[in-house]
Amino acid sequence: MMQFEPGFLDKLEWVAAGFGVLNIALLIFRIHWNYLFGLIMVALYFFIFWEKALFAEAVLQIFFFGAQIWGWWLWLKVGDTTNQVEVRWLDWRSRIVWLTALSAVALNLSAVMARYTTASAPFVDTPIAVFSVGAQVLLGYRRIENWILWIVIDLVSIALYIYRDLEPTAGLYGGFLVLSLLGLQQWISAAKDQAAKEQTAA
Repeated sequence: MMQFEPGFLDKLEWVAAGFGVLNIALLIFRIHWNYLFGLIMVALYFFIFWEKALFAEAVLQIFFFGAQIWGWWLWLKVGDTTNQVEVRWLDWRSRIVWLTALSAVALNLSAVMARYTTASAPFVDTPIAVFSVGAQVLLGYRRIENWILWIVIDLVSIALYIYRDLEPTAGLYGGFLVLSLLGLQQWISAAKDQAAKEQTAA
């Protein structure tokens, strides 16, 4: 466990939360610069979660760091002159496969974390981490379902962070929940606009 001066983690948590708000705000409007703020946020949260013994979420931040770089690269490849990208839905078969696979991994990894680590809430912390990986991958591929996963993740995360005395982060995830709902609405609207343009061009 790392050692910090009293109050340092609290200040760091507020800074990380601020970068998180900027990240999601730009993400809603499909602007690729969201990834810059996301990189800073996840780097800071690695230290915060590790100190709070939320090991699965700490390790998740390492994945998120790489995923932010990967997602930024993908978005830059497809972005237009307005820096916005096109979005679309998964088909039903893909949705079932994603949900089944993520649930199986979450259940088994939770059991491993409970048995072999000192994680404080492995059957909550670990599923959050697993489903966050899935949501991040879907985000990189610009699939609208990523927002539905984030909404569920945000709800569970708020309860967990309150339990672990991470009130600023719980508040951040409350903001994430609102922004995720807005993001879902915006991306659905964007998908409809894209479909209308494609029909007009056909």
